[in-house]
Amino acid sequence: MPAHTPRLLDVLDAFEDGIYIINHDYTVEYMNKSMKELFGDGMGKRCHEVLIGSDNPCAWCRYNEVFVNNETHHSEVYIESVDKIFALSELPITNQDSTTSKLSIYRDISRRVQQEARLESSKASYQRLFTHAGCGVFISSKQGRFLDVNPTLLKMLGYQDKEEFLSLDLAKDVYLSPEDRREYTQIIEKKGQVVDYEVKWRRRDGKILHILMTSTVRYDYNGDILGYEGIVVDQTRRKKHENDIKEAHNFLDKIISCSPNAIMAMDMQGVIKLWNKSAEDIFGVMAAQVVEKMNIQQIFSKKVANNVMEMMRDEKFGGRGRLNSYPLNFEKDNGELVEGNLSASILYDKDGNEQASVGLFVDLKERLQTERELGEARQHLLQSEKLAAMGRLTSQIAHELNNPLFGIMNTLELMKTEISPQNKRRKLLDMSLSEIERLADMLKKMLSFSKPDQDKRLEIDINVVIDELMMLYEKRFRENSIKVSMDLVESPGMILASRDQLRQVFINMFSNAMYAMPDGGNLEISTMVFLQKLFIIIKDTGTGIKPVHMKKIFDSFFTTKKDSVQGVGLGLSVCYGFIKDHGGDIIVDSKEGEWTKFTITLPIPGK
Repeated sequence: MPAHTPRLLDVLDAFEDGIYIINHDYTVEYMNKSMKELFGDGMGKRCHEVLIGSDNPCAWCRYNEVFVNNETHHSEVYIESVDKIFALSELPITNQDSTTSKLSIYRDISRRVQQEARLESSKASYQRLFTHAGCGVFISSKQGRFLDVNPTLLKMLGYQDKEEFLSLDLAKDVYLSPEDRREYTQIIEKKGQVVDYEVKWRRRDGKILHILMTSTVRYDYNGDILGYEGIVVDQTRRKKHENDIKEAHNFLDKIISCSPNAIMAMDMQGVIKLWNKSAEDIFGVMAAQVVEKMNIQQIFSKKVANNVMEMMRDEKFGGRGRLNSYPLNFEKDNGELVEGNLSASILYDKDGNEQASVGLFVDLKERLQTERELGEARQHLLQSEKLAAMGRLTSQIAHELNNPLFGIMNTLELMKTEISPQNKRRKLLDMSLSEIERLADMLKKMLSFSKPDQDKRLEIDINVVIDELMMLYEKRFRENSIKVSMDLVESPGMILASRDQLRQVFINMFSNAMYAMPDGGNLEISTMVFLQKLFIIIKDTGTGIKPVHMKKIFDSFFTTKKDSVQGVGLGLSVCYGFIKDHGGDIIVDSKEGEWTKFTITLPIPGK
């Protein structure tokens, strides 16, 4: 074995790398301590026997390069026997006897290679994530330029050319408001990150995107800010959905708030959860006083509340969990009477458990008052019919008595001239004439009673009268399935008439129409002006009038109603008289079983 410098060998023995020296026939001349710990003492053995346990040289051995070409060679090798990767350096060395040996240095790089492999794998994973992530990913400079972005972000903002995108000025070209960019940089530089930062960005086509951004600061080795990196999620669809839900919720709130009826909701313990504006007005209690603070039993009595819940659970009152109608009258704290109708429902969860209840209270005070007024108007009409009948009867009687009475009076006056004042018969004749004059005065008063009052006639807009009466009859028409259509001429002109008498005419017409349509139908009301006259047409799709009755329809005490309670045959007669007294006329046309039409004509003064 060639002699090696002892000092050199001592130095090699101190190396952590494995080192050995071989001669021309692959025999190991030297192994340092680290090499022996790795492969055992192989002194005097061939190197490939020591390293891989083979009779043939190692595949990585560069024998010729070192011994023949006198070259140094570097490589990385994996040795299975020790399961390690080494950085191998093979170089020629000249011995003291001028012979050449090969020095091999084995540096264990297994950990570094593994770390590098993991790093490369991590880089590859990051690149895949960066490329294929469903959200936008970016790296930007502090100055406001994108340094790198993934395809998702390009597509999100409507760009195809990455170079074009990287040339954009973030504040001017991407952010809808440059101020938002300044606010973002202030927050992230202060906190080191932003989480779920909502901002509006602009697409290439100008469309506005609602962005949710999470990003962190990038620092250099000195701790100075290089820029920012993060992810971007397009929230435009979600934002629109939220806005749609919000708009729907607001619309529902408006419906509930603007409802003319009281709407309330309670949990199953009766605690009030909802109390709309109409509930405030009707019950006289503000929402702030009752919501989450009061029980419905504090508004209604405990008995009423329990009755309502029992009826909602009884299917005969509207179905499972429903109450169609519950008349409810009570007195408010101020003594005001509330009259109305309550309907309610139970709300169930997906498992069918009772969750809450909702109620709707309809204030019927005005409607009931209207119905009472309508009843009074009908009674007034009936009384007017009676008075009109009495007036006509009185007029007829007075007229029949007046002519003979006048004849008697003339005869007595003639007889008076033939009898002297001193004659006792003259005194009897004067007494008779006095009684005749008293009777004539009575007949005069009777005729005066039978004539309509002319002093109460005023200028009247017929449209106003019809509208007022339609409000009175609205509920009755609806309950009787009668659909009303009106075609009233605008500004028909003022007529001179008795308001009460006109109302009585139309009330009679509407009542007759309802009687003629027991199963519902259509009622058409229209007006027109022609040749200084106002025409009012009232047509129903009822049973019609038999031809044999047409000539008698306006006669006193004539009626087609089977029930005497319904009428006494004076309504149309009185109406006819009222209209005639106003200088107008009523004509009727009808087709039995299909329709009836009344046309009222009234003069328009000054036209």
